[in-house]
Amino acid sequence: MKVSVIIPTYNEEKVIVECLESLSEQTYKDLPAGKAGMETIVIDDGSTDSTLSVLNTIHYSQFTIHLLRQKHLGPGEARNLGAKHARGEILVFVDADMTFDKDFIRDLVAPIINGDSKGTFSKNEFVSNIDNGWSLCWGINQGWEKGKRHPKDYPNTQKVFRAILKSEFDSAEGFDIGGHYTDDWSLSKKLGYEATVAPGAKFYHVNPDTLGEVFNQSKWAAKREYKLGWLGKLVVLGRTSLPISLITGVVKSLIYIRPQFLIFKLVYDFAALIGILEYILTGRGFK
Repeated sequence: MKVSVIIPTYNEEKVIVECLESLSEQTYKDLPAGKAGMETIVIDDGSTDSTLSVLNTIHYSQFTIHLLRQKHLGPGEARNLGAKHARGEILVFVDADMTFDKDFIRDLVAPIINGDSKGTFSKNEFVSNIDNGWSLCWGINQGWEKGKRHPKDYPNTQKVFRAILKSEFDSAEGFDIGGHYTDDWSLSKKLGYEATVAPGAKFYHVNPDTLGEVFNQSKWAAKREYKLGWLGKLVVLGRTSLPISLITGVVKSLIYIRPQFLIFKLVYDFAALIGILEYILTGRGFK
């Protein structure tokens, strides 16, 4: 079965080359032509840095990149555009700050090809910049297992699909397009089922590793709908207030013996506070 790998990019000049190099080394493309294969589609979501220039200079002898462009509409819209142009029977959605084990695509789509699943994800998601102090603080704040991008005892199903049959994606009419951090959850909601785990599919993801990146990511993640509506927003506003932020920062700095977590927490919560207020006032969920 042909696989279409879809990558939305927005100001990813620092990481996109490593991501594409990793994909160019996948073993899945080596299967018999006509029976299987892989295409890679990159959608630039109106980047304002040098991402587009970098993409235009990347060339591989046996690995073709299909480059699409759109104005800044958010990753959901970008993924939908990529899916519209995809020729694969299976869609794989990855981020520009990911890199992959050489068998990642093979292992990720195996349950779909075998008829055991309509869509998959992987629990073998590791942090690629684990030695960075701010990256470590990000993982602590999220409650993740050290070195991984999820907590211990992670379930075997989840809302975010990493791979899915294109026919299923089309039946749901793609992702929601609000530009929110959680737009990729919308597919599961519309389909009425979750992605199942693909054993062995190993990949790496970058945590924010500067205070500027921590601020920007936290601000964007906060721009979304909350389960309890306005009550949920008020709860988060209270949780990110300065007194609570200070207390949480001090306590976790002591527990994890990492003094810089206090600075991290203050920056993270202040950014989240701004993000929520901005979303309330403007309704915009974009980065």
